[in-house]
Amino acid sequence: MEKHFTDSRVKGVSTGTTILAAVFDGGVVIGSDSRASIGGEYVSSKTINKVIQVHDRIFCCMAGSLADAQAVTKTAKFQLSFHSIQMESPPLVISAASVLKQLCYNNKEELQAGFITAGWDRKKGPQVYVVSLGGMLIGQPVTIGGSGSTYIYGYVDAKYKVNMTREECLQFATNALALAMGRDNVSGGVANLVVITEAGVEHIVIPGDKLPRFSDE
Repeated sequence: MEKHFTDSRVKGVSTGTTILAAVFDGGVVIGSDSRASIGGEYVSSKTINKVIQVHDRIFCCMAGSLADAQAVTKTAKFQLSFHSIQMESPPLVISAASVLKQLCYNNKEELQAGFITAGWDRKKGPQVYVVSLGGMLIGQPVTIGGSGSTYIYGYVDAKYKVNMTREECLQFATNALALAMGRDNVSGGVANLVVITEAGVEHIVIPGDKLPRFSDE
């Protein structure tokens, strides 16, 4: 996750983050690291919350330009709140993802941010959607993003399985974040995880020194 930097010597946006979401039997886990960087080199914050609640049981993770991502999520949150009042019911997860998709597509020339949307609704249960740069929308059972994701594709492919239990999925997400944060120099801080089910929402924060270690780094 990066904050805008006005120095003309910095070209483009160098992102630094690890985000993920995974469906389990009856719910979904969404999580991220908490490090923000400027230019992909200077760590400007160790406590950025990249898991944003856009409605009661719908959350999104953001990667890319912090200013762009925060502006999009703030607008999406307003639109979803207005939508739920009009419909007199909570919005669907796909509706939230579609709002993000439309905002990203309409502003694709200016925005440099991507999103993972995850949540639970009464129509389809737990769901995960990816909204990439430019506004592409894809539904997946598990997805990862950010610079740290390049280090854990093999782990995710090998370890994720359909219909995991809540505990298995939490451990999978924790291990994936720990592996990425241990290898990616612009991912780090704490692991922020949110478990979303029909029963409600649970927030879990795992300090960096409490994360699993897989080597002597």
